[in-house]
Amino acid sequence: MVPDTTSGDHPMPKTDDAALAAFVARKAEIDAALDRIRAASDDHFFASPEHVHWGHVTALADHTALLKRITDAIYAEGEHANVGTHLRSVVPVTFMD
Repeated sequence: MVPDTTSGDHPMPKTDDAALAAFVARKAEIDAALDRIRAASDDHFFASPEHVHWGHVTALADHTALLKRITDAIYAEGEHANVGTHLRSVVPVTFMD
């Protein structure tokens, strides 16, 4: 059996240097998304206090659930607890700025 060497539309790198470059690129995507989320949060998710209604609350509940899935996966909590290998169990990597 040939191992799967693709991830979505992108071929998976075959060298550690290529993997590191891909990892750093994905991390940059996450950092950019987190920056956008922080900016939206700082602006109360674009809702003015006098116009907040239950639809806004529901939207934030949905966003919270999605973020919980992410944090549970990263920290092996919730449905991801005791599943086995996760990112924190991998040998630590030192990045140079």
